[in-house]
Amino acid sequence: MDLSYTQAIITGFIQGITELFPVSSLGHAVLVPAWVGGSWKALTTSANSPYLTITIALHCASALALLLIFRNRWISLINGGIASLRKKPTAESALFWRLVLGTIPVAVLGLIFEKSLRELFSKPLASAAFLTINGCILILAERFSRRSKASESISESISEEDSQILDRVSPKMALTIGFGQSLALFAGISRFGITMSAGLMRGLSHRAASDFAFLLALPVILGTSIVKLPKLFAPEYSHMMGPIIAGSITSFIFTYASVTFLVKWFKTRTLYPFAIYCLVVGVASLIRFA
Repeated sequence: MDLSYTQAIITGFIQGITELFPVSSLGHAVLVPAWVGGSWKALTTSANSPYLTITIALHCASALALLLIFRNRWISLINGGIASLRKKPTAESALFWRLVLGTIPVAVLGLIFEKSLRELFSKPLASAAFLTINGCILILAERFSRRSKASESISESISEEDSQILDRVSPKMALTIGFGQSLALFAGISRFGITMSAGLMRGLSHRAASDFAFLLALPVILGTSIVKLPKLFAPEYSHMMGPIIAGSITSFIFTYASVTFLVKWFKTRTLYPFAIYCLVVGVASLIRFA
């Protein structure tokens, strides 16, 4: 099956917009083609479809956009992690190792169960149900989040957001959040939404919770795409390099735009609009595909 430029660009747009929004990119990857039908539905259901392969490139593009936006943070965090190995712990190293702990569970469980879970739950009806559940999780996180006073900065060298994360997300909690991220293996559950919800429940501000979610998203997205990237260079996909590149560029642009928007959004706003969106689309899809 071939992949047209139109299909690749629209798929890249969907990936870029939904990957870091708390609305599940995987759920949309299942539901959008199911709603459109025709050749779009065949794109995701055909055994010979290149759809899964192109999503590898699109995820890699999203990861590069996320890395570009937070490059200075990651340089500081990685330097802190290296310094801690030399017995020079810093606030940056403490945050770095929390991110490592949060990445381990989802990486291990993803490698073991990703294929079977995605095949089992990548049907439109299942995705609609999980998207509805995702909306409920976001609402519950907002309703029951602990609005505690911001902690004093642990170090003058780190931001208030990092200080909150270190104060309220212990290494054990970071590991627990990592297991929670694994729920995103179910199409319709948002990895970003789960991570941010957990942060809110721990008393982080929206800004700090989203910050932690953005940082924790990068290793998972980048690692997954790098592991699967060699598939793109198989001979059977060589004739589709043009559409794949076009889709990847689109994914990069809209991931960059969406993350930039969300960083500003969570300075003053909540998860409620995204929760309502998930509930409306999820319930409508349940009715459509029941």
